[in-house]
Amino acid sequence: MKPVKAWNYDRYRPAVHDADEIYICQIIPKPDSIALVWKTVAPGERIVYYREREGETEWKQITTAADAAELAQLRSGVDYVFYVTCGDARSAEGYARTGEAPGVVVNYLHPDDPKYGFSGRHLCTPSILKHPDGYLLASMDVFDGRAPQNLTLIFRSDDDGQSWYHYTELFPCFWGKLFLHRGEVYMLATSTEYGDLLIGRSTDGGKTFQTPAVLLRGSCHWQTPGWHKSAMPVIEHKGRLWTGIDYGAHAAGGHASCLLSADADADLTDPQSWLVTEPLCYNPSWEGSVSGDERGFLEGNAVVLPDGEIGNVLRYSTNKGTPSYGLIPILRGSCAQPEQMLTFEKYVSFPGNLSKFDILFDAVSRHYYAIVSRIYNPEQPGARNLLSLVRSPDLERWETVTDLLDATGEDPRYVGFQYVSFLFDGDDILYLSRTAVNGAQSYHDNNYITFHRIRNFRSLVR
Repeated sequence: MKPVKAWNYDRYRPAVHDADEIYICQIIPKPDSIALVWKTVAPGERIVYYREREGETEWKQITTAADAAELAQLRSGVDYVFYVTCGDARSAEGYARTGEAPGVVVNYLHPDDPKYGFSGRHLCTPSILKHPDGYLLASMDVFDGRAPQNLTLIFRSDDDGQSWYHYTELFPCFWGKLFLHRGEVYMLATSTEYGDLLIGRSTDGGKTFQTPAVLLRGSCHWQTPGWHKSAMPVIEHKGRLWTGIDYGAHAAGGHASCLLSADADADLTDPQSWLVTEPLCYNPSWEGSVSGDERGFLEGNAVVLPDGEIGNVLRYSTNKGTPSYGLIPILRGSCAQPEQMLTFEKYVSFPGNLSKFDILFDAVSRHYYAIVSRIYNPEQPGARNLLSLVRSPDLERWETVTDLLDATGEDPRYVGFQYVSFLFDGDDILYLSRTAVNGAQSYHDNNYITFHRIRNFRSLVR
């Protein structure tokens, strides 16, 4: 076994692993069928065995020459178990529950499926990128509370998001953001929860990545302060790239806010190209702060403020405070002094402050847009089962443009649309959602990453 010299894997497996030579790399449940895609190097006929997980003991089977199959004529809302063989090679058993999901399913992971147990059991941190050659990339990591949380899966679409296929995997990689700069694909991520901050470059459009550079060292432990981020936007302004990051830990009481930046013409894989602002700790005495139990700020958006300065607009964890929802902070940075600590400027009203959101500026309409898990019930401010498009001309006055995914009639404990990553594509918005439906362990511990398109978004008026 040779040491690795890249970040990507066609499939990542620990050094000691189960003998599952066939890798089921994509699962797409439907109301009465389950589509499977796998990878195997063995020649010969493939046989898929499947049955209901409960109530059936005899295996049905499908024979195919391809590395894909659809299990058809299944009962809706039922868990199925399956595996694939080819000669002496066999996959591990997988699970899926038939049922509806919104949009286009990029990938699915049943909460009991153990194949990524070395990282987690739920799909998280969606990030979307459109390559200049026209194809789309979607990344997602695999998480679970207090698990290692260190694997990222990347899928590709060559038909504008109508279908997706497994492309590559990155390890260690968590909370990753795909972004494009000077025609090349980059991944900015941590090694694990509160781990080292990493960046890697791909020179072949996202298929392979060089060994990542370490920008900042972290604690690599869920209880101990370290670097935190999600798939937050990376923007270019006044000759620098900017993105929001945090330092801290939930278990240690919260996070301090920072901006990370680099000269846009520098080698982004050189740690010396980057600067980070001194961490700004939350101060509950700032004017307008909520009272009571709260956890401060998290997951900031680097934005160009209306006056041209750089800023950071963040999620505000107010659900145990008073008021319990409806506010986000605007922090001010300095383009001239990119290491200078951010300063608190003000709070503004916002309809979805309790979950991660991206803010992007649309140069055509001159509005800032965000897709949020909108709060619609004061008695359940933490619910994430209503997803909405919102906009503002100035980062202060936010209006709801339209509701995108509405499951307010479903149990908010088990249904969620959250952590959206989006981009502008001409007159449309393309976005990925971390989606919990159809038997998810909880609204938070989701089972799908789904793709969606908002057509002619500038023409939408509530």
